[in-house]
Amino acid sequence: MGPESEGARLDRWLSEQVELSRTRIAALIEGGDVLLNGVSPRKSEPLAPGDRIEMTVPEPEAITAEAEDLPLEIVHEDEDLLVVNKPAGMVVHPAKGHPRGTLVNALLHHVTDLSGIGGKLRPGIVHRLDRDTSGLLVVAKNDPTHQALSDALRKRKVRRLYRALSWGHLSESPLTIDAPLGRDPSDRTRRAVVSDGKRAVTHARVVDRLPAAELLDVALETGRTHQIRVHLAHIGHPIVGDETYGAGWSRGMSGSVRGWARELEAMADRQFLHARRLAFRHPSSGELLDLRVPLPADLERIIAWAHGKEDR
Repeated sequence: MGPESEGARLDRWLSEQVELSRTRIAALIEGGDVLLNGVSPRKSEPLAPGDRIEMTVPEPEAITAEAEDLPLEIVHEDEDLLVVNKPAGMVVHPAKGHPRGTLVNALLHHVTDLSGIGGKLRPGIVHRLDRDTSGLLVVAKNDPTHQALSDALRKRKVRRLYRALSWGHLSESPLTIDAPLGRDPSDRTRRAVVSDGKRAVTHARVVDRLPAAELLDVALETGRTHQIRVHLAHIGHPIVGDETYGAGWSRGMSGSVRGWARELEAMADRQFLHARRLAFRHPSSGELLDLRVPLPADLERIIAWAHGKEDR
C-alpha cells in the first residue's frame, strides 16, 4: 500500500479498489473476512503506508425462502433489475413471524436469477419499504447490479419521492429535517432521534392543506429505518394512521376540526405513506429510469373524502 492511501478509512479505501459497496465491505469486516496486518480491524481503521490487507469474499448464501405465486405489480423489468409497486400489508422479506407471503416469496416465483448478495432471505433486495408503506421498490437480478444500485443509494444518486398525509400544519414549506436516527433506548423495536444516531435528512413540501392535516411530498436524502415516520413525528406532525409513532394524535385537537380529525383517523386503516416516484440511472445502460405510480385506492379514497368534507 502506497503513501497516497495514508489516513484513508479501511472500508472506504476497499470499496474504491474492488467492485463491492461499502455496506458489503462493512459486513465482510464485521464478519472477520478482512484482516489488516493479520488482525481483525474496525471498518473505520485509518490506513498507513506498508499496511497489509487480506480479504476473503464468501460465495453468496443459497436462497432458502420459498417461491409463492402471489400477485406482483411490475412497473419496469429488464435483464438486470425490476421495479415493483409493493402493496400495503406486504412484508418485503421473510423474517420471524413472516416466513411466507412476502415480496421475496413472490419475486422467487417470478424471477429465477435473483441476486444472491442480499443473503438467504433477502435475495435481490436493494432497499426496503415498511410493511404498511406502499409504492416503488427496485430489485436487482444479479450481483453487479445489486452492488451498483447500493452504491448509487449510498452516494444519493437515487431519487425517492413519497406522498404522505401528516397531522397538523407545518411551520414552513419546504422544510428540511436533519436529525440523527437510531434505536429508541426505551423500545428496541422503534427508532428515534438520538444524539449518537446515524445522520438522517428528510425534505418535505406541502402539496395540499386540509383542515387538520397536510398532504406532503417527502424526499429522502438518506434512507434510515422508519426515517420519514420518525422525522415527521419528531417535529410534531406524525403521519396519519401511523399506530407506532402517531397513535391517538387527534385526541389533542379541539374546536371545529376535532370531529373532522376523528373521522379522518377512523378512515385510515394504515399509515398514509406511499413511495410514488423512483428515479435513477440504469447501472448497465446509463439510461435514466424515472418511474411513478399513483396513490392506491385506499389512500385516494381518504383524499376524496377530505375534499368532500371541505366542500360542505
